[in-house]
Amino acid sequence: MSLNRIINKVEYALFRHRAAVLVLFVLGTLYLLFKATQIQLDAGFSKNIPLQHEYMHTYVKHEQDFGGANNILVSMCDASGDIFNANFFDSLRRTHDQLYYIPGVNRVQVRSLFSPSTRFVEVVEDGFAGGPVIPADFVPDQRGLARVKENVEKAGIVGRMVADDYSCAMINAQLLEIDPSTNERVDTIQFASTLEQEIRNQFETDDISIHIIGFAKMVGDVAEGAKGVLTFFAIAIAITAVMVFFFSGSLMLTMLPIACSLIAVIWQMGLLSVIGFGIDPMSILVPFLVFAIGVSHGVQMINSTGKRVASGMDAKTAAQSSFRKLLVPGGVALLSDTVGFLTLLTIEIGVIRELAITASLGVAVIILTNLILLPVLMSYVRFSKKYQQRAALGSPTADRVWHHLSAVATKPVAAVVLVITTLLFIAASIQSQQLKIGDLHAGAPALHEHSRYNQDTFLITDRFAITVDYINIMVETVPNACTHHDIMQRIDDFQWQMVNVPGVQSGVSLASVAKSINAGYNEGNVKWRVLPRNTQSLVQASAQVETSSGLLNRDCSVMPIMLFLEDHKAETLSRVVAEAKKLALELGDDDTRFMLASGPAGVMAATNEAVSAAQRPMMWYVYGAVIILCLLSFRSGRATAAVVIPLYVVSMMAMALMTLLQIGLTVSTLPVIALGVGIGVDYGIYIVSSMSQMLKDRVPMRQAYYEALKERGSAVLFTGVTLAIGVSTWVFSALKFQVDMGILLTFMFLVNMLGAILVLPALAAFFWPKNK
Repeated sequence: MSLNRIINKVEYALFRHRAAVLVLFVLGTLYLLFKATQIQLDAGFSKNIPLQHEYMHTYVKHEQDFGGANNILVSMCDASGDIFNANFFDSLRRTHDQLYYIPGVNRVQVRSLFSPSTRFVEVVEDGFAGGPVIPADFVPDQRGLARVKENVEKAGIVGRMVADDYSCAMINAQLLEIDPSTNERVDTIQFASTLEQEIRNQFETDDISIHIIGFAKMVGDVAEGAKGVLTFFAIAIAITAVMVFFFSGSLMLTMLPIACSLIAVIWQMGLLSVIGFGIDPMSILVPFLVFAIGVSHGVQMINSTGKRVASGMDAKTAAQSSFRKLLVPGGVALLSDTVGFLTLLTIEIGVIRELAITASLGVAVIILTNLILLPVLMSYVRFSKKYQQRAALGSPTADRVWHHLSAVATKPVAAVVLVITTLLFIAASIQSQQLKIGDLHAGAPALHEHSRYNQDTFLITDRFAITVDYINIMVETVPNACTHHDIMQRIDDFQWQMVNVPGVQSGVSLASVAKSINAGYNEGNVKWRVLPRNTQSLVQASAQVETSSGLLNRDCSVMPIMLFLEDHKAETLSRVVAEAKKLALELGDDDTRFMLASGPAGVMAATNEAVSAAQRPMMWYVYGAVIILCLLSFRSGRATAAVVIPLYVVSMMAMALMTLLQIGLTVSTLPVIALGVGIGVDYGIYIVSSMSQMLKDRVPMRQAYYEALKERGSAVLFTGVTLAIGVSTWVFSALKFQVDMGILLTFMFLVNMLGAILVLPALAAFFWPKNK
């Protein structure tokens, strides 16, 4: 059965049973609206990391013994600049206890001055003495505080648990993925809210400030900022409604595409709830994109129907004709969008895969709402005589514009356009080579620099010698390796060389601590700050370090080297990882392996490498899907090339723009490239589908393009400008990643539109030289 016969049968069934179709859509919308109200924000640490990456295999393997990267740092600072007073220590103790009992916290991994595992060791006449930094009989008077201050200095935790200038103290806690009390996954967003309510709101005073950083807190702040997305969604709907009314001149024709696009969003959210998905804060912008794509296709439908009514058809016949005319190009465009988004599933990061499912599901729904429901609704519209007269007359101004613009499809003008396009492509290709993989700014890239979270981050990194940006190199070796001088010396050499890498702030390992202990056994003489070659002395030096320190496991077969970095910028991570890999090959052997990586910076490094590895395959998959669908639709390599080449040029220009604006390729920006291609292909498909039959009939190229512009040009221009205006409002968002996405999408919407109306016909002028 031919494609035309299938379309005719579908058309006949839909428009013969219009009432039944509408009833089904109403029932489906009511059910999915109910399900959509039950959807919740869903964020989790494991979704944001590439679990199949080799670094994450190391991370998961040793997570039980050494903790994960999902930690929380709570810094308490005294306004006087000196923490050694009774009020501060009382608040620190109560904050430690409160954090200890918050559901989701790994209580074994809570560290502060009040932790029993926070101990000091000192050299005395008879050898070593030591105990908890805060003794059991601690009284916060002048004498007790002076004693604790001495113990802090002896413990060597200044810069880690106490600020370098003694103005702040730190509480460090690890989070669990599963809450053992409920056997359910910890709700990261709820946990962040609990931190605000039970820690900051309860203990922050005029004298004591509290600063909280960590993945869970960052996600909570992103989720809080994401609530503003609803405002931007409402603004976008209002702007789009005004623009559609300006375009159509009819209130009814304004309401119908807006309503059908909103129904698509409702169906998308409802279906996500039905299949058991929530919506991640990083995917919160996808419903707007679905709405935007729906409006884009809806405008094509009302434009086509309106022109047919103006030519003398009744509303039902005009709607049927538009349905038949737009089902294939609209379906191909939406399938291209859907398949393009599904290519994101190849990236083994949970949050990107969820975005892929969310976006592709929404776009697939638009096939039903805007290519089926909308024409059925249009068939009931009563077009006024005034509208028909206005539509029949058309716009002489627009016709003159289309006539002048159609000159692009002549070879002399086309040659100029293609030369300019080629120069832009070359410049963009050169500039895009500087695109960085990862974050390019300190702090949480999802949030603005002035946000509370990033200000807390800057304070902690300024006052402490450690940061949340640390990476653990896991040394996997033989049991009791801490008694082998050769192995311990290699660990020490590895640490020493890594600490001297630019971007590494400090480092600690069992080897470096054992050197300090060995000096202590020898009257604290710095000349003895070395690893003893004698096995008994080496045992004596390492035996003082407990497993709770996180520097060794029970049988001393795994010993992490902890490296604290200045930041997590892309160049810092790549430099540190490259040097670590080089040293791992030089110092490792079959018995002793230096394995990357654990810790938050290790997770970021793995994520950056996963994004880098996925970048090119994703682009090939997206364009491969678009090319295949265009070939199946147009059955013409020339038509396919005319659609795809401008898209590729714009993709390259978008990556060049990212380098100019210092936007790195990250988990949040990588999908934008695929989204931009998926949405941008719609313009070209509609124009080529309008031209294709005329080109086959040997209609002159300029005339074919002029007729295509008259039929589709105003809708293409309208949708490009409207979508760009809608996303441009995102520059006012509280979320930095939304600002970045808004800038990139605005650029891609506009430039893809320009590519479709300028570059595509210029290519066509040379691809069909006989259509003079």
